[in-house]
Amino acid sequence: MPEKQLHVELIAHTPVPEQVCALGAKLCYAKADVAALRERVSAQDQSAFLERIMNSGHLSVLEHASFTFAVEGISRVLLAQLTRHRIASFSVQSQRYVSLAENFSYIIPPAIKELGEEATARYETQMAQMHAWYTQWQQDLGAKGESSNEDARFVLPNACETRLIVTMNVRELMHFFELRCCRRAQWEIRALAEEMLRLCKREAPVLFANAGPGCVRGACPEGAKSCGKAAEMREKFKNL
Repeated sequence: MPEKQLHVELIAHTPVPEQVCALGAKLCYAKADVAALRERVSAQDQSAFLERIMNSGHLSVLEHASFTFAVEGISRVLLAQLTRHRIASFSVQSQRYVSLAENFSYIIPPAIKELGEEATARYETQMAQMHAWYTQWQQDLGAKGESSNEDARFVLPNACETRLIVTMNVRELMHFFELRCCRRAQWEIRALAEEMLRLCKREAPVLFANAGPGCVRGACPEGAKSCGKAAEMREKFKNL
């Protein structure tokens, strides 16, 4: 029953996402037809134009570009948080149809590891016990002709590892990064968000130049609950 590590891969995105967003913005104000606009957009650097559009708050054009990620090595705790972002598409490995009898793995929180080897071993023993309960219920329910995975999974822990594919448009990604890259976000989803942002910046540096927690673009939106490390966070995400 091995511990799993976070793995994020950008598996698809809108081709030339920055040009697509720029085209959408220019179309609103241009007399030219789409073919002429496409030629004009592709022939010129759109960085300055996109920066003006985003600084003006005209963010609907960012919805024309989307990014799709394959994610592994996350817990069901993270999944519950991630699916609160409703302007997204999710495909998640099913515990109903996929048996975990032979492939049960889990996430160990860093705080537990920091308590030392004894605490980590105790946690692993607890995981082993829950897995034993799961396999026993599979056997008992299967003997009755029931759907064994469907009900045996009720004893699985939130630590149980899962994997998914998620797609978000750029506007929703910006919102996701603002909330989940913040130091006040839970550690696991923060790690996921930072890795997703790193991959997005590689493909569309202009669109994601100012992406990250709210303090990257101005005052911390957390108010009295601020971590007080705005300068440090700005530097971190500038160099992500």
